Amino acid sequence: MATMNSGNNSNTPATAAPVMPSPKQTQTTAKTVDTQSVLKRLQSELMALMMSGDSGISAFPEEDNIFCWKGTITGSKDTVFEGTEYKLSLSFPADYPFKPPKVKFETGCFHPNVDVYGNICLDILQDKWSSAYDVRTILISIQSLLGEPNISSPLNTQAAALWCNQEEYRKMVEKLYKPSV
Repeated sequence: MATMNSGNNSNTPATAAPVMPSPKQTQTTAKTVDTQSVLKRLQSELMALMMSGDSGISAFPEEDNIFCWKGTITGSKDTVFEGTEYKLSLSFPADYPFKPPKVKFETGCFHPNVDVYGNICLDILQDKWSSAYDVRTILISIQSLLGEPNISSPLNTQAAALWCNQEEYRKMVEKLYKPSV
């Protein structure tokens, strides 16, 4: 028989304690609440992005899953990427916005900070993430990164080495990604 020490050092049978939810039940409830707040945050970000009117960026949830988005950015004017459209995938974790989404290029992108698999080396998607960032901020930052790469921290060393010669770099981008006329 279980006994409880009630502070008087006597071994008396344990009395029925109030029924407390198991830690597993508590976690499930907390997760549901977190999922709801993430859902509201993503819905709010979608509306803000649609209303922003920013040119060259867009993103929408993929089918019925608000945690997976497809985004599009267009290369900025006066860069080697001008007129080029890039597709991105954004995957939001259950603890968003406290953790950054995973963002990848779905369209090939020859860039110093993008590897051949579409992974992006951008500080705000890693160690400089803040819950103040949103989808709009992410897309604008990636669009900006296209024209202003961080060549001191390249994922694609060939692109980084070629970046200083913009004429050759432009030829490579056109050869790889722009349709021939």
